[in-house]
Amino acid sequence: MYVSGPGIVFIKGQEGFRPTVYGDAGHQAIGYGHDLLPGQSYPNGINQIQANALLLEDLQPVEKEVTSLMPQCNQNQFDALCSFGYNAGVFGLKVMLAHGFSKIPDQLPKWDYSGGVVDPALTKRRAAELALFMTPC
Repeated sequence: MYVSGPGIVFIKGQEGFRPTVYGDAGHQAIGYGHDLLPGQSYPNGINQIQANALLLEDLQPVEKEVTSLMPQCNQNQFDALCSFGYNAGVFGLKVMLAHGFSKIPDQLPKWDYSGGVVDPALTKRRAAELALFMTPC
């Protein structure tokens, strides 16, 4: 399964676009939340086409994990979990999903901490992901 077009728009809306490198929770990022890898440098920034390519590439391992761990997802559930996994990382996704499919509505809102403190932006994002997860297709 793959993130749908509306799912990509959802993730982009959650991440926001930044054409130049910025600090993101202790990492350097660019575009739609792409964490710079060792050796990556964008001294002149990037455009939205380049950011889209990075986003789609970065989503591949997340899509693979969600497909593997939660094959029963409908498209909205899949898109919401991929948004979460894109933000929290594959490890965070695995930890959250370890509680089982039925516990996702209870678990998702709990992942709103950054640096040990509740982050209002993450609280808002998790609420949006939960709303998408709960929306029938």
